[in-house]
Amino acid sequence: MKINIVCVGKIKERFYIDAINEYSKRMSKFAELTIIEVNEASNEENLQKKSEAEGKLLLAKSSGIIVCLDSKGTQFSSIELSNFIHEKQLSGGSTISFVIGGSNGLSAEVLSRANAIISFGKITFPHQLFRVVLMEQIYRAFTIIAGLPYHK
Repeated sequence: MKINIVCVGKIKERFYIDAINEYSKRMSKFAELTIIEVNEASNEENLQKKSEAEGKLLLAKSSGIIVCLDSKGTQFSSIELSNFIHEKQLSGGSTISFVIGGSNGLSAEVLSRANAIISFGKITFPHQLFRVVLMEQIYRAFTIIAGLPYHK
């Protein structure tokens, strides 16, 4: 299975980079992971237009099953996320693209193209931290599918 994390912006802080590298290494046992970063639409002042411009970039880089991360989506437990991924594996879904929007969220166009919209709760995460949290949860999902004791 191929997992894409398609997101706006680059990671700057070393501690986030280290965490991302660790989960990338762990995940390599289960899936091919690709992190695809698109540029923030920094020259756009209108927030809606900024979100729409970033959305076009995100969609252009997303493939397979598109899963948007949005606070208004359906909340999944770790086990439900593992069931979702496993179901996609079993039904022949070879690629899942998890899409993380910029600071203004995902555009309506991106959300309308999603096969699923998942929420990790109503709290707001910094985008860089959320990428680490998402990677940990995807790794946890694969360990649940494999029956490993990581998820207790």
